[in-house]
Amino acid sequence: MKVSILNKQNKAAGELELDDQVFGLDPRSDILSRVVTWQLAKRQAGTHQAKERGEVSGTTKKMYRQKGTGGARHGSKRGAQFVGGGIIFGPVARSHAYSLPKKVRQLGLKMALSAKLKQGDLIVVDDLSLSKAKTKDALKRFSDLKGATALLIDGEKVNDNMRNAVANLEVFDILPQIGANVYDILRKDKLIMTVDAIKTIEARLK
Repeated sequence: MKVSILNKQNKAAGELELDDQVFGLDPRSDILSRVVTWQLAKRQAGTHQAKERGEVSGTTKKMYRQKGTGGARHGSKRGAQFVGGGIIFGPVARSHAYSLPKKVRQLGLKMALSAKLKQGDLIVVDDLSLSKAKTKDALKRFSDLKGATALLIDGEKVNDNMRNAVANLEVFDILPQIGANVYDILRKDKLIMTVDAIKTIEARLK
């Protein structure tokens, strides 16, 4: 499938043939869901932790004699049944990450790219450079988006001026081609990619 390449003036500057093996798949919600869930699991901090009875303050001396009080038998004030006692089977600091087959991860990225193309939300540009790191220049270049959110994917290295220009704009995110991922692609309305980024991703995913 061919798509138009836009220049800095948002005018057609040629066409690019997209690889059907990367951009021509039928998106499957189950594959996309698996990859997004895997990504978000890796991002979880996993720093939540409760104190067990060995970590709380409280005497371990026997509180009162074993028999004759009419009360239950207790040997420590740190038990879970007491106020300020330890937590039984509480959360502990851990990693929520798990492994996902590489083929599934690659398939998810292909389907995310294919979904944007089918929806008409893929925009191909010749480059993402700016002469000055001015936010107003970035907004002027992407004025046709009319407030829609967008993910910008540059080539091997992100243009410094463009990165600084969109740094304080919530509607834009910018990544190098190696950082392209399913979650960031799907959560934005539009996907803007350079020609170099597309060619590199196609070569990597084929």
